[in-house]
Amino acid sequence: MSMFEIATRKKYRFPFRGLISTEDLWDLTLEQLDTVYKTLNKQVKTEEETSLMAQSATDETTANMIEIVKHVFTTKQEEANERRLAAKNAEKKKRILEVIAQKQDESLMSMSLEDLQKLADGLDK
Repeated sequence: MSMFEIATRKKYRFPFRGLISTEDLWDLTLEQLDTVYKTLNKQVKTEEETSLMAQSATDETTANMIEIVKHVFTTKQEEANERRLAAKNAEKKKRILEVIAQKQDESLMSMSLEDLQKLADGLDK
C-alpha cells in the first residue's frame, strides 16, 4: 500500500494552523512544509523521550507523515526548479531569435538595391 493510500484511509491530519489534510499539503509553500516537518520531528522526539516501549502505532503514523511531507517538499522543489529552468530557456531562446532577426536584417542590408528589388517582386507573386 502506498503512503498516500495509507494517509487517506487513516485520514492523516498534519499540524499546520490547526490540522490540515494530506491533500492540503500540496497547497503549502516550501517554507510552510518545512514548518510541518519540524513540528512532526519535535513530536517524534517527545514520543521517544516519554516512552521506553517498543515502537507504537503513533510512532509509525508520525514516521509515515514525515515521509509524506518529505515527498511533497521534494516534488514541489523539483517542480520549482523545472519552472525556473524552463523560464531561463525561454528567455535564452527569445534572445537567440532576436539575434537571428538582427542577422537577417544585416544580410538584407548588405544586399544590393537590385537584389532587394528582386526579392520584393518575388513576394508579390
